[in-house]
Amino acid sequence: MSNPVFTFAKVSGQSIDWRLQKNCSLAPAQLGWIYLSLCCVSLLIGTFFWLQGAVFVLGFAWLEVMVVGLAFFMYARHAADGEWISIEGSRIVVECETAGRRQRAEFDRQWVRIEPIADDRSLIEVSGRGRSVEVGRFVRPEHRLILAQEIRRALRQA
Repeated sequence: MSNPVFTFAKVSGQSIDWRLQKNCSLAPAQLGWIYLSLCCVSLLIGTFFWLQGAVFVLGFAWLEVMVVGLAFFMYARHAADGEWISIEGSRIVVECETAGRRQRAEFDRQWVRIEPIADDRSLIEVSGRGRSVEVGRFVRPEHRLILAQEIRRALRQA
């Protein structure tokens, strides 16, 4: 098998893999530590003003902590979202993870189709034998055509 240069794929022996994920600046564990320090500071300030007689400040501090906690939770739930496409031997495996739920689909390499859903900037549909999976959510729209061409080229190689 020749070893062409791929933009998005990693070639390892006979296997070609695409890992499409968000570029998150904070891991969920880091976010937890930041949230814990924000809680401490906010509640400390709220307690200070509560002791000074401004009783409503502590209530608003608790409200702030809860709302920010909810926002951080939503961010952390989707921080590990991604799509993994792997071609090895006679099959192509597509795995998609969203909010902790992972879906896996396997396709026979010779019967699979790789096509944009609507146009060159839309999501890419991997389909074969009555099943289909949409990929490309974590690739900029202008690069989705390149991704589809890469996958097709890798499928043609023997």
